[in-house]
Amino acid sequence: PVSSAQKRMYVLQQLEDGGVGYNMPAVLELTGPLDRGRLEETFRQLVERHESLRTSFETGPDGEPVQRIHDSVPFQLDEAESADAFVRPFCLEEAPLFRAALVKESDERHLLLTDMHHIISDGVSVNTLIKEFGELYAGRSLAPMRLQYKDYAVWQRSFQEKEGYQKQEAYWLKRLEGELPVLELPADKARPAVRSFAGGSVSCTLDAETASGLHRIARDHGSTLYM
Repeated sequence: PVSSAQKRMYVLQQLEDGGVGYNMPAVLELTGPLDRGRLEETFRQLVERHESLRTSFETGPDGEPVQRIHDSVPFQLDEAESADAFVRPFCLEEAPLFRAALVKESDERHLLLTDMHHIISDGVSVNTLIKEFGELYAGRSLAPMRLQYKDYAVWQRSFQEKEGYQKQEAYWLKRLEGELPVLELPADKARPAVRSFAGGSVSCTLDAETASGLHRIARDHGSTLYM
């Protein structure tokens, strides 16, 4: 089975019709001598270690999405001309939903490009992969994985069948029954018929007093500035 988060992502990806709104690209600058073979082997070790990097998704016979974990998947470190051409849509039915490429700028300066679909990863996962990548590239061994993401998905499915969960579900279905209103925020343009992820960037600078206050609120509530 898939987890609730994966099911949500699967449906949203179908609505987006092959876009890149749920891609998670990253660029890392590598300086110094580069062992390309070792780099590629490190990625293969990560793919072998983490089932999520060997997982594809499809619609099951009952119409519900399921995840299929493959024993092995082909992985190759690609060459790229630039970061712009690297990010492209993933097909959820084809594993791995992860790719990496190198851009060579000089003999001792490369850009490592990585991209994966959000359905198999999040911010915490990325930090884990970066840490383990460094360990494996350095030739160190890692302790075997005790749990994989599918174990969480199976646990969540069993939890959803329990009375406590069903009672909460019934409450919210009752609370949110009927037609839900559309949130009409004031905007300078009409709401498009089809949602798009196209957008721009807006930069601003906060004064020291405001920034300090935000840090204090985050600290007092055990949260992050992002939250």
